[in-house]
Amino acid sequence: MVTAKVWVLKKHFEGFPKTSDFDLKKIELPNLKDGELLLESVFLSVDPYMRIVESNNPAFTVGAFVVARSGWRTHFISDGKDLQLLPSSWPESLPKSLALGTVGMPGLTAYFGLLEVCKMKLGETVLVNAAAGAVGSVVGQLAKIGGCKVVGCAGSDYKVAYLKKIGFDEAFNYKTVVSLDEALRQASPDGYDCFFDNVGGEFTSIAINHMKKYGRIAVCGAISQYNDTVPQKGPYVQVPMIFKELQMEGFIVTRWNNRWEEGLKALLKWVVEGKVKCHEQVTEGFENMPMAFIGMLKGENLGKAIVKV
Repeated sequence: MVTAKVWVLKKHFEGFPKTSDFDLKKIELPNLKDGELLLESVFLSVDPYMRIVESNNPAFTVGAFVVARSGWRTHFISDGKDLQLLPSSWPESLPKSLALGTVGMPGLTAYFGLLEVCKMKLGETVLVNAAAGAVGSVVGQLAKIGGCKVVGCAGSDYKVAYLKKIGFDEAFNYKTVVSLDEALRQASPDGYDCFFDNVGGEFTSIAINHMKKYGRIAVCGAISQYNDTVPQKGPYVQVPMIFKELQMEGFIVTRWNNRWEEGLKALLKWVVEGKVKCHEQVTEGFENMPMAFIGMLKGENLGKAIVKV
């Protein structure tokens, strides 16, 4: 009999999440049935990263590493469905935690959002906000691989320095610029062909006016609004959308579930070749899951935020 530690939501957030909104419980797991396997968490994120401890399922061997969507828990019993094995070409020297970040769902979000929604082309200018995060940092690097000029913004000078280090052509701290409108204009006086939006809100309402004619906007997230108790007003996008003939499309990465193998193969290749750099914000200890989650929402992470159990 295995005892699993499980984080559960005690009550729904009112405004910004607090550690008191979560509760840590212990659950006794039953013995395995035929076809089931017991997983143990090694790294956790929105998607938990699991290692197989015991298996009655011939498709999965004990000790194999998989990615699973099973919540914040130390152990989990699965029937094997919806488990994703790491690519067979995964180098032993490469941290397996990257399967939660650059070579996982965040990396795939950047890959498909940039290639399929933004449809970036050689020589174009790409704007990305929250650019030092798990998705944004990959977007910028993929755009450079694709021969584009890349402009990114982040919330600290440290993060801006990191963006320059990984190849962004222009980067600025949106918290310290006198005028966001002017900062966007200085970074690319001719405007932007593609805008990969992770933030929404005021940033979007200003950035949309800097789009070039026929520009494309991929709406990936709206982190500036997730914890608002009162909805923000605007932005009012109709005028620039009409007169610049822009395309603006929201997306969720699961749209391309049938092409994940393609995306993971490409991302893994670029990481191994050193064309895509990775950074992880690692929090030690399962008991610190809520703290790591809240820190991510506050923008304290550089790259992918994960918890090492």
